[in-house]
Amino acid sequence: MLQVDFQKSLPEFQLSARFAVKDEILVLFGPSGSGKTTILNCIAGLAHPEYGTIRLADRLFFDHKDNIKLPVQKRNVGYLFQDYALFPHMTVEKNIRYGMQRDAQGQVEELLQSVGIDHLLQKYPHQLSGGQKQRVALVRALATKPDILLLDEPLSALDADTRRQCQAELLRIHEKWRIPFLLVTHDRDEAERLGDLILTNRDGHWSLD
Repeated sequence: MLQVDFQKSLPEFQLSARFAVKDEILVLFGPSGSGKTTILNCIAGLAHPEYGTIRLADRLFFDHKDNIKLPVQKRNVGYLFQDYALFPHMTVEKNIRYGMQRDAQGQVEELLQSVGIDHLLQKYPHQLSGGQKQRVALVRALATKPDILLLDEPLSALDADTRRQCQAELLRIHEKWRIPFLLVTHDRDEAERLGDLILTNRDGHWSLD
């Protein structure tokens, strides 16, 4: 279980987040600038709150009282960024193998086939469509065998048909992997389709609907 209870000062407001999620899809639903990405960054260790705690199972990621700030590389968190952050000078295969766990080979091959990109391994990111890039980034994030997967508006740049296909793939992959997924979106239909739980913002305070 992921347990989050923290506060962080942002230029425009005081961000407060308090929630818990098991092996479910938790959707952070709200407009741009409301702190959704900051919450993901604090969980990943790319940013730190001023107060509170972040805990995954029996591991403390952050605790301001004991000055615990677990480094990014020790959190075992998968992160799918909005722009996918693929390495432009690497092929699809090398992108996926970057950081891949040795015992994940079989799962990665199954993922490649299930999302339909196993024929793209020798192509470069600039040769891919938006949907293909999204799938490559998803496989790369899961190839690290993370304990939790963070997804920052990964479908926002896709056309409607591709978006629906990728939503279905996310649901199918989550059903198989059964780890917490935290997904950021400002699309109400997407939030309701994908989310087991929906986190909403009220004056800087993020809580479950």
